[in-house]
Amino acid sequence: MRLRWTASLGLVALAACGPPLPPTIAQIEARCADQAAAAAGPTGQVSVGVSSAFGVQTGIAVGITDDFIRGRDPAVVYSECYTRLSGAAPLAPYSAR
Repeated sequence: MRLRWTASLGLVALAACGPPLPPTIAQIEARCADQAAAAAGPTGQVSVGVSSAFGVQTGIAVGITDDFIRGRDPAVVYSECYTRLSGAAPLAPYSAR
């Protein structure tokens, strides 16, 4: 009985070590839309939190990509990203959210 249990665990472990699944079209579109938005301008995030132990805490983050610095067209960034990840041209052109 113990041998069967160990063999089953071994098969599960081998299955988990297989190649990763390719991303879905929705994941590709989301990732490439994020890259295109980052090419359109700086991105940022502001956070505010309150805790009884530390009081008020704030944070700010700003991101600038090399695509933005180089002035690349966000539609081109999206198209190249989509093609690189999926192996095919995008089904629809990029449109800013």
